[in-house]
Amino acid sequence: MKTITATEVKNKWGQVLLSAIREPVVVEKNSRPVVVVLSIEEHTRLMELEDRYWALQAMEAERDGYMSPEESLSALKEPVETTE
Repeated sequence: MKTITATEVKNKWGQVLLSAIREPVVVEKNSRPVVVVLSIEEHTRLMELEDRYWALQAMEAERDGYMSPEESLSALKEPVETTE
């Protein structure tokens, strides 16, 4: 993964975009990483991977006897009782 400074991003934005198409680019400010620039394809791949992960988690929870999505939504709409 390529790392560049925020100043370089400001001065070379076109080059940063071209680099990010090939691999994620870490942007540092004050010698600390603050953001990552990545291609839309990589972003889409990561979002799909996350969606699959959470879908599997939900299926496993439902299989193990946890609330279904409908039960969860219903529970979220119920008023919360406080002990204060």
